[in-house]
Amino acid sequence: MTPGKMRNDTRSILRVGTGIFIAGVIFAILVKIGGGLGQHGPPSNLGWFGLIFALGCLPASGFLLLLGFAKWFEDRRR
Repeated sequence: MTPGKMRNDTRSILRVGTGIFIAGVIFAILVKIGGGLGQHGPPSNLGWFGLIFALGCLPASGFLLLLGFAKWFEDRRR
């Protein structure tokens, strides 16, 4: 492997993490479209759907992106 070249597993982790992050942002926008957040949560079923999936996607993508960037920095030094 040449110095500074990203390995395939690192590329896959970053690709999946980015895809899940984009999905989480889309679901967060869906909460806004569904009426936003009130005192007791979203006022519509669409808002609840978006909230549940956004709260699942965003933390998972954060961990995957953190892992992917850490592996990428290590691949650059290798």
